Amino acid sequence: MKRTAFAFFLAAVACVTLGMLWGIEMGIREDFLLAPAHAHLNLVGWVSMALFGLYYHVTPAAAVQPLARVHLLVAIAGVVLFVPGIALSILGVTHGLAIAGSLVTLASMLIFLVTVLRHGLGTGARS
Repeated sequence: MKRTAFAFFLAAVACVTLGMLWGIEMGIREDFLLAPAHAHLNLVGWVSMALFGLYYHVTPAAAVQPLARVHLLVAIAGVVLFVPGIALSILGVTHGLAIAGSLVTLASMLIFLVTVLRHGLGTGARS
């Protein structure tokens, strides 16, 4: 059960580290054109993944379900598609990847919604 929570936290820390490096790079270059993509990396990658990890840590009954692993894979895929997609959209290359990434990210949140509805919060009874 702790493996799922740890995997979410590991992904979150990887995202925030990349986000920090990207922010530093933008600051050094004084070019903040891609700041919206950077912000989404921090929000969807760091904040959401960390919250998912926290949830699975305090709700181990949810963490042992196969849906938790599916959630992890879909959430990571969402970040991997969404953030570069936003950058490509800003640069005028294509909107397709941002659209696909946003839909995968939405799917991740819907999986999480189902999980929370099924298992509640915490190790005790639903609350």
